[in-house]
Amino acid sequence: MWPAMKTVVSVSLGSSRRDFSFTASFLGEEFSISRVGTDGSLEAFAARLRELDGRVDAIGLGGIDRWLVAGGRRYEFRDARRLAANSRVTPVVDGSGLKNTLERQAVCRLAEDNVVDFRSAKTLVVCAVDRFGMAEEVAALGGPAIYGDLMFSLGLPFPVRNFATVRVLARLLLPVIVRLPFKWLYPTGEKQERMTPRFGWVFRWADVVAGDFHLIRRFLPEGEQALAGKTILTNTTTPDDRELLRRRGLKRLVTTTQSFGGRSTGTNVLEAVLVATTGRRPEDLTPEDYERLLEQLGWSPEITEFESDGNGD
Repeated sequence: MWPAMKTVVSVSLGSSRRDFSFTASFLGEEFSISRVGTDGSLEAFAARLRELDGRVDAIGLGGIDRWLVAGGRRYEFRDARRLAANSRVTPVVDGSGLKNTLERQAVCRLAEDNVVDFRSAKTLVVCAVDRFGMAEEVAALGGPAIYGDLMFSLGLPFPVRNFATVRVLARLLLPVIVRLPFKWLYPTGEKQERMTPRFGWVFRWADVVAGDFHLIRRFLPEGEQALAGKTILTNTTTPDDRELLRRRGLKRLVTTTQSFGGRSTGTNVLEAVLVATTGRRPEDLTPEDYERLLEQLGWSPEITEFESDGNGD
């Protein structure tokens, strides 16, 4: 008798246009994996979690963070806590457990393999508190960096150039920010489809743009060669996203998670898969557990070079 296929569903506040469904094998187990967008509706999101509770092996929270991990502390978004409470049986994850391991490793591996020289490259991290592990590794490598938290999350024209300042801002502002409506801080629903170029100078300054793709895409500068010679380090890109980046002249796209059908999955999806594989509650998994599971998966960043594709023609 064949073992039962495990089921993982990512429920997202994002646009339903980005939904997907596929089957895949992870660590010797078969998975049915899908995404369901709720077009920015918190009510539809909560209803879908109640519907799935107890019927699937793990649920990913997409399009919304539950936890921000910064400076050794965890901060929980009030909106996300309320949503997650609708699933009483099935474990719910938002990808934060993986961000602190997977994305740290991505920066280290790209540096070790001489794909990106973070010691000399100018790096824009669009939101460091959302990708604290990634941002901390960029800072540790010592190259010039700008952390765009105030610019791209709060709309304030203040680039942060020192990671110590990120730590101070996180400690001062995150206890307040996590109490705000999440849609004030991050594009949800149809807003994920809109592009409103802003702070183009910082994109032009950067050699590497790193962080959440929805934030990157929303503020991308216009023009066929706007991204010429640049590398983007991100995840959750669709074939349409890749074509957009190619048209903007991007040199290299690095995604931190595997692609299926031309689309890279979100960290919440991969974390849900790993939680379902272990059969343990997510709060019981340590960074070392995630590192061990990633090693078993044979994980490595996925690199797409666009230069040979005739970009900009």
